[in-house]
Amino acid sequence: MEKTKFVPGKKIDKAKIISLEKGKIPPQALDLELAVLGAMMIDKKGIDDVIDILHAEAFYDKRHQEIYTAIYTLFQNSEPTDLLTVSSQLRKDGKLEMVGGDFYLINLTQKVASSAHIEYHARIILQKYIQRKLISISSDIIESAYDETMDVFDLLDLAEGKLFEVTQGNLKKGSEGAGDLVKLALKKIQDISNQEGMSGLATGFTKLDALTSGWQPSDLIIIAARPGMGKTAFVISMAKNMAIKFNHPVAVFSLEMSSVQLIMRMISSETGLTSEKLRKGNLEPHEWEQLNVKVKQLSDAPIFIDDTPSLSIFDLRAKARRLVSQHGVKILIIDYLQLMTAGGSGGNREQEISTISRNLKALGKELNVPVIALSQLSRAVETRGGSKRPLLSDLRESGAIEQDADIVSFIFRPEYYGVTEWDDDDHSPCEGQGEFIVAKHRNGGLDNIRLKFTGHLALFSDLEEDRSSEFQSSMNVSPDQFISPKDAFGIGEDDGGDVPF
Repeated sequence: MEKTKFVPGKKIDKAKIISLEKGKIPPQALDLELAVLGAMMIDKKGIDDVIDILHAEAFYDKRHQEIYTAIYTLFQNSEPTDLLTVSSQLRKDGKLEMVGGDFYLINLTQKVASSAHIEYHARIILQKYIQRKLISISSDIIESAYDETMDVFDLLDLAEGKLFEVTQGNLKKGSEGAGDLVKLALKKIQDISNQEGMSGLATGFTKLDALTSGWQPSDLIIIAARPGMGKTAFVISMAKNMAIKFNHPVAVFSLEMSSVQLIMRMISSETGLTSEKLRKGNLEPHEWEQLNVKVKQLSDAPIFIDDTPSLSIFDLRAKARRLVSQHGVKILIIDYLQLMTAGGSGGNREQEISTISRNLKALGKELNVPVIALSQLSRAVETRGGSKRPLLSDLRESGAIEQDADIVSFIFRPEYYGVTEWDDDDHSPCEGQGEFIVAKHRNGGLDNIRLKFTGHLALFSDLEEDRSSEFQSSMNVSPDQFISPKDAFGIGEDDGGDVPF
């Protein structure tokens, strides 16, 4: 019998052994997936808790995706959800064998005793899904970044868009049926009735709010005027009203003025102190007190100002997405459209403006917020004889602005042209007044709304409001300031002192 040859063993360095556990696997929580699905099949309350949090794609295991789809189908049809019904639904869909048969479903129900903590578990599953989604998006972006044919600004926009989708949780929104949309519309009408008829964001201008029912989400609003008419003054007054009166977070992209200049204007209109006084700083003690009291309200207001010069539409979209997701901004204001760039797109200026207006409309729709863009008018207004009231044809550089916008409006002050009366039948004085002309309104009527304009404060306000405040202020004079009956009624020395009544 042959002797077995002894083979000496080699000493292995354990540090060189590589465990598979050290490799990269996608983020997942399989144990929690088992627990959540099991809880959904043994307790209906469990379904109610997680149905709005999870969707089929959130599960890592393909089998779990199919089981969740079956549970969701039963829930949508208002059918009972248990071991037998889920098994029957999977059999109907031809997926029962694929998920591991009835044996696998039985194991799921045995994994958990109740639906306690199911919501917490579901949120962890969703987190893992978001992590996997981010990894996938990052891989796509890396691949696209190596593609020399792809424009870098398009790539930036693509990256921002995909990340924003993940942040908002609305991954690739599909089409919706009429039934679901009707339910949403009815709910919106109900909500509007509870809000006393205001479906959008109130501006603080009574007649304008009555006409538009507030600025509507996803609308593109163009406010156009010639230089010096008060475009910036109007949006500043409006932004201040919205932020202070109604606590709506407002974002202002100021391409023309610096953020400090803009806030100085706001301080001026809020405190009643002229810009000249504020610039020089020569205030009286009571004016300093007035400044400190009034500015407190403004400093607490949710107003966000970005004064990046020559802002491109791609940068604007990125900044806007951040402001909406981080600060809950409800409205975007751009001052003004012609100072923006299309970010390297070719073509003439008219095509560039078309690209900008189209993207602004898309941005409003994506973020579901109204977008207000100021615009310059052409010189045709100045050269035209007769009334200088602007027309839609006066919009500068592009007809696309008129097409893309839901509302096109103009600001008109006859006083600017040296006119002292309105061109109506009454020929009423137009001093210190302006007109907000709604020339196009996709979802409502047209009107010319008159507003009070206080030039030294760069402030627009309601005419009625201003009159009432003037009346109140005249009543609040000190006793030594009261005028005599003679002065009040114009009784002269020669009238014999007869009072006319």
